[in-house]
Order: sequence, then structure tokens, then C-alpha cells
Amino acid sequence: MKIERLKTDLLIIGGGTAGCYAAITVASNAAGKNTAENKGAGVQDAAGLKILVVEKANIKRSGCLAAGVNALNAYITEGRTPRDYVEYAKKDADGIVREDLLYSISEKFNEVTAHLERLGLVILKDKDGKYVTRGNRNIKINGENIKPILAAAVAKAPNVQVLNHVNIFDFSVHDNRIDGAFGFGIENDTFYAIEARAVIIATGGAAGLYRPNNPGFSRHKMWYPPFNTGAGYAMGIRHGAEMTTFEMRFIALRCKDTIAPTGTLAQGVGAKQVNALGEVYETKYGISTSERVYGTVAENLEGRGPCYLRTVGITPEQEESLLKAYLNMAPSQTIRWIENDTPSKANVEIEGTEPYIVGGHTASGYWVDTKRATTIVGLYAAGDVAGGAPQKYVTGALAEGEIAAKSAVEYIQSKVAEHAEATIKEGEIENHIAEIEKFLGKQGGNTAEARSESVERLEEEMQAAMDAYAGGIKTGYRYSENQLAVALKEIEKIEARVGDLHADDLQEVMYIYELKERLTVCKSVIAHLAARHETRWHSFAENTDYPEKDNERFRKYVNSRLENGKIKIILRELTTEGQRNYEHHH
Repeated sequence: MKIERLKTDLLIIGGGTAGCYAAITVASNAAGKNTAENKGAGVQDAAGLKILVVEKANIKRSGCLAAGVNALNAYITEGRTPRDYVEYAKKDADGIVREDLLYSISEKFNEVTAHLERLGLVILKDKDGKYVTRGNRNIKINGENIKPILAAAVAKAPNVQVLNHVNIFDFSVHDNRIDGAFGFGIENDTFYAIEARAVIIATGGAAGLYRPNNPGFSRHKMWYPPFNTGAGYAMGIRHGAEMTTFEMRFIALRCKDTIAPTGTLAQGVGAKQVNALGEVYETKYGISTSERVYGTVAENLEGRGPCYLRTVGITPEQEESLLKAYLNMAPSQTIRWIENDTPSKANVEIEGTEPYIVGGHTASGYWVDTKRATTIVGLYAAGDVAGGAPQKYVTGALAEGEIAAKSAVEYIQSKVAEHAEATIKEGEIENHIAEIEKFLGKQGGNTAEARSESVERLEEEMQAAMDAYAGGIKTGYRYSENQLAVALKEIEKIEARVGDLHADDLQEVMYIYELKERLTVCKSVIAHLAARHETRWHSFAENTDYPEKDNERFRKYVNSRLENGKIKIILRELTTEGQRNYEHHH
């Protein structure tokens, strides 16, 4: 492998929504442009700073917005306030949120939306020129090209370099201070040792931990991008970063088989959840995100399934709007309607997905302060990888990218960072290359196909163990302490076998590292599920040993940190209600 050492001021790992906007934020004022286009997006005195964005795919079509989206689900509509949004997110998460984080993003929702529109995003407007709303917090967009718009803005930004198809797999951390990262180019056989004065991690959440709805060839037809493997989480966990609320898993309620979104049906045409008897059941269980899933599971278990969103009888205009809307985000659902019964003629069957760990819909992720600093000095988190602020969606990820960027620049320009020297040693580079070459040198089966399936086999075993023992679809998302203990043993046994895997090229090496990342996150999820001795969010964390809510002992954050190879659980008190600022005390 070729070895390339790079130096930059700010390293952004992950070129998705938050990562792209972080780069745009720093670069806008670095160019000295204080135009209306850059208003609200820039950083003061950022001129001369070098920014490097590293993405394992290509930023033009990577991350959660790769295929587009038809609405911005976090927006302060007319007559509403940021406080209203904070209260909504707080209620949906039953109080386990960071109000300071929610405030700081909700106050920026409309600002970043206006910036997106200036960059070229088409936002639907009524005859009076006002945004077309969908419910109390959403606005409609034509968002098929939202990610290429962000990528184009990054490409135009001064002092920004983008490395596509480079897989970052480890941080460089010394004395709890980050000074860079390690990765390899999937297409150019190059090992990268990147020194940086500050790092923003924006790699997204974790999919693929549990067995999905659809097996075999269709296993990647899931709610969350299958390429989001929890890499950012795993790197932080291994280096002792404090993590939060992994037990608040996210389970999406989706259209059966296609795994297409249901929010457009529920909010766009007012479709109610009904069972096979035609009874509306959503009022019986509640309408929070987790309760919608829980009610569907319960109705099926009690023999009143299948469950549906009732669309029969909608108007021709509503039906046409649905067919068009799903072309923007889930074309397979529109195709299914065209090939079979359209939504006005047949209700849409629904089901829950497998669980995911994601900080954009739930509160899972890095424990950060209001500036989005993690507990590793110099490391900032934004988007789905940052914990504490659920229901952030697209605009929240953009807002966090901006906040993290401004904070990272402030850190770089501070006296302590200005004199800090990178400390990546040649020995560290050699050790990482040796591990990669070990995977490339091992002998596998008789054919390339047999060898590549080894990763798939271990991944399937991991998913089966999590599904059966850590609250997957198979058990109706339920788990017990005994089951979690079995899950941990199974994950540890699989983890011990990873070292024997073989790769033919760096693409296959990446698959091995992705498996390692998922296994690391699995262990943290199991530890968090075991630590919360209550059931606060039905389905998201359905603990059969503790089926009731316990506000006295567990109206707290369940955090964790890896110490001496063991996951240490930390219970933290909720931040003071209305608190607008929280800082770490190292």
C-alpha cells in the first residue's frame, strides 16, 4: 500500500448532510463573502483554514439524503416557536432529551432552510408565496436533488478538499485529545494518516445490527442506509468517549415489504392506523413515535392483524399527490401501487422495522456539550452521530453541522489548540497497515465468492443473535436480562472470529471493518438495554423484567464509557429544565 500523510486544520469525517454543511459553514466566511447567500452560515475569521472532508462513498449521493426526501420534517411553521418544537421532541422521548441541544437547533431550522433554498432547493409554495406545510412542523419540498445541491456547494467552497472513496476506520487520540484519523482509499490502494487540529465526526448512525424485515438479496431494503455501520460510534467507543442513550433504539413504522415511509400517509392525507377489523387503534396506544409501533405489534400479537393505514376513500387529488411524493423518496412504493391496487382502492399494510441506533430520530450518540464537543478534546459531533437531541431530521443535522463547525474553528483558534502539535507516530501507521495486510494475506475458501461470504456469514449470525436475544422483530422487540446476557456472549464469540477473515482487496477489507464497527456498537447497545431497569419507550426498549416506567430512578440519561476493556455505565441527572447551555468539565 502507498502511504500518504496529510495535514489539515479541520477534518470532517463523513460527507452526508451534517458534514457537507459543516464544510460550507467554515468556508463561506473564509472567502470573506458576507453576501445574503452566506448570511447565517459562516464563521468569523476563518480565512486561511484548510478543511478536509473524507467520505467512504461520494458526497454527491451519500448519507441519508442520497435518494432524496419530499419534506423537511423540522421547521417552525407560522404561529409556532422553537419552544413548541422542544416540547414536542421532549414529549415524544418522554423527557429523556437535552433541552439545550434541542433549543440550539430549533432556533436555526428556518435559517438553514432559507439557505438551502438559496442554494437551489425547490420548496413548494402556495398562491400567496408561503411554504406549503404538512402538519405543524413540516414543509413540502421537491427534494430528489437535495444531496447533489449540498455537494455542489461544497465543491465551490474555498479551502475545502474532498476525499471520496476513503474509509476512515480509526481516530488518532493521545491523552484524550484527538489529532487526526486513519483510513484507506478503496480505489487507489493508499493508506492515509491524516493530522488535524480539530475533527468533526458526522458519519451517521448504525443500521444492520439486527436481522431486517427482508432476507437475502433484499436485506438492504431497510429504513436507514445500510452503509451506515456505526463507524463514528465505534471509533469513539474504542477511544473512551462518553456515549448516551443507546437503549432508545429507533424502530420505524413502514409500508410492508417496500419499507417506504408512512409519515406522508399519516400527515399528508390523514390516514389512521386500523387493524384487520377496521378498528382505529392508534388512539388506544398513543401516537408518539414508539407508541405507533407498539400498537401495531400489540394488535398483531393479539390476533387483530394485519394492520394498515386507512387510505381507501381518499380523493383523486390526494392519491395523485401520494404517487408523486413517493417517487421522491421511495419509488418502489409508487411502482407497487401502480402494479397492484392504488391507495384509494386498498389500505396500505404497515409493519415495524428492525431497530436502529440513530441520533436524529432518537437520542442515541455521543454525549456532547452545547457546542457539540464530545468528551474527547478536539472532537465534535454533528447529525445522527450526536446524541441528546431527537427529532432533528434534515434541518437539525444542518444546524448541528453549523454549530459544530463554528465550535471547531473557535477551538482551533484558541491558544491551547494553536500550539498543539500532531502526534501521529510512524509505529501507529505501521500497526494499522499490518492489520490490513493481515486480512489481505489470509487464505480463505476455494473461491473468491466463498471467501467474501465469510463476512456475510458472521454478519448474519450477529443479526440473528441480536434479533433473538436483544429485542428484535422475532420477539416483538421484547428482551430480558437473561436474553441480553446470551446476546453479549454470542456477539463476543463472533467478534473473536473476525481476525480469521480474508479479503481479496480493500473493498472487502472495508466490509471487515464495517462488521467490526457493528459488533462494537452491538455490545454498547446490549449494555445500555441492560442498564435501564424500566420500560419507558414501548417497543424501542421493551424490558420484560421491568415492564413499568420508573421515574424515580430512571428519569435520567443512561451513558457509558469504555474503561479497561469494559463498558462502564454512567447515570446522569437530566439537565435543568429550560437550561440553554451545558459544558463538559474534563
